[in-house]
Amino acid sequence: MKLLSPRHHGYIDYAAVALLALAPLALRFGTVPTSVCYVTALAHLVVTLLSDHPLGAARKIPFAVHGAVEFSIAVGLLAAPWLFGFSAELPARTFFVAAGIALLLVVLATSYTAGILSRPAPYDRYDR
Repeated sequence: MKLLSPRHHGYIDYAAVALLALAPLALRFGTVPTSVCYVTALAHLVVTLLSDHPLGAARKIPFAVHGAVEFSIAVGLLAAPWLFGFSAELPARTFFVAAGIALLLVVLATSYTAGILSRPAPYDRYDR
């Protein structure tokens, strides 16, 4: 049984975007981790806005695909300190590893198929 519904997952997504955007200022990251945080926050925001869940704006990306993209973002956050060469910067490394683990937990706890079976058929104005 999964713990998070798509709606709750959406709330967490927007909170994660805000956290990624504000962390460099609050924790005083260097240039590279700050850039990685901002790019990740922007990518996560775009994916969240385009995803087909209750808080998505355009609903173009299926929610299961959203989960796969989010999993890759989580793995990228975990690897970022070593990939981009800021692993010696302790606050940034700790933040990225913690954020990656937290995002992985959200991915594992979310029901990506909730609502798919109960969603009504799309409206067809020509009644075909």
